[in-house]
Amino acid sequence: MSLPAAASWRHRDARTGFEVAFFQEHEGGRRISGATTAVEDGESWLVEYSITVDAAWRTRRAEISGRSVTGSRRTVLDADGDGRWRVDGVPDPRLDGCFDVDLESSSMTNTLPVHRLGLALGAATEAPAAYVRAGDLAVERLEQRYQRIGDRDFAYTAPVFDFSCVLNYDEHLLVTDYPGIAVRLS
Repeated sequence: MSLPAAASWRHRDARTGFEVAFFQEHEGGRRISGATTAVEDGESWLVEYSITVDAAWRTRRAEISGRSVTGSRRTVLDADGDGRWRVDGVPDPRLDGCFDVDLESSSMTNTLPVHRLGLALGAATEAPAAYVRAGDLAVERLEQRYQRIGDRDFAYTAPVFDFSCVLNYDEHLLVTDYPGIAVRLS
């Protein structure tokens, strides 16, 4: 499925800000680059990212840089496509079995598992991800679950945050409405 050249989201409720992402197809997959800025709990931050996914939508590399009042940071995640990860060159077994990167700062990253999984209507599955925090770029494992409940609607759950909602997607399977987090603008 082809993607538009770019997409943007406005953060809402949980934080105030904006995200823009650019999509490029390349041999064997896609490269997604973008940036998001926000004010959350009175703190400002900026996160820039470049994510490479293979033809099956498995994250293969994510380069993330961020800046906040505490300084600038950079984190690089590399995945082998079989569920094993390296964070800044060091193997991280906590992430074993993850196939997606999920950036706390980004609504776009919720498109990665939806494309990768290709769930049939009514089907559900666990989709743990390598989760990167916005403020300090700390990496952890995020347990999450997706269930396709409509043509473009997915029930989403992240138990550690006691969070669940219905994510709405467009014809490109990019999030259009992430309740309490963001809404798609273009």
